[in-house]
Amino acid sequence: MKFISWNVNGLRACVGKGFKESFEALDADFFCLQETKMQAGQLDLQFPGYESYWNYADKKGYSGTAIYTRHKPQSVTCGIGIDLHDHEGRVITLEMPEFYLVTVYTPNSQDELRRLDYRMQWETDFQGYLHKLDEKKPVIVCGDMNVAHEEIDIKNPKSNRRNAGFTDEEREKMTTILSNGFIDTFRMLHPEQVTYSWWSYRFHAREKNAGWRIDYFLTSERLKGRISEAKIHTDIFGSDHCPVELDLK
Repeated sequence: MKFISWNVNGLRACVGKGFKESFEALDADFFCLQETKMQAGQLDLQFPGYESYWNYADKKGYSGTAIYTRHKPQSVTCGIGIDLHDHEGRVITLEMPEFYLVTVYTPNSQDELRRLDYRMQWETDFQGYLHKLDEKKPVIVCGDMNVAHEEIDIKNPKSNRRNAGFTDEEREKMTTILSNGFIDTFRMLHPEQVTYSWWSYRFHAREKNAGWRIDYFLTSERLKGRISEAKIHTDIFGSDHCPVELDLK
């Protein structure tokens, strides 16, 4: 079973840069999107054999998530049930017979870390949400989590130390969830591999491969034996992020 996650940084723009072709070539069972930057009715994009579910931000042209699936879910939930967090279209959960699939677009702490306090509250509440799901059945959570966890996950760790996405506080929150029942699937299978999933549009960062690994598939530890591969598709363009993949037996 193949899962794909991709921050498309504006789905309408990405469609003009080969999204349909990439979607079809990746041929996933579940295809999760973040930062769709859309409202309902702005784009009719369907694929044969897939159903799609959408969570739109209240603010136009901002945030937003979607999931395309070949497998009909038992239930679909948008948000995490906390009003403070549920106006930006950041989370969709599909309940499947054997697991929950959650896609997330984690809030960015922003310039001068002006949203770091909110980000810390988000992390606490979102991790609580995942743990509640995990009490019922295993969880697969994917998306742009807006943090490079370790120095291996970022090109220039020293100069980025207090920048959004590489603060001690954000990194510690990722450590917390990985210490409490979840696995970073890519790092489990590729402990020494230096590969990034996001590059700034500035300074020719992608050409120089000056990137960050901030897009993840995490799973409940009890799915460990089913993880067969985790990939980062650095050869696929169309966004400042590239797709990431998880394959389960």
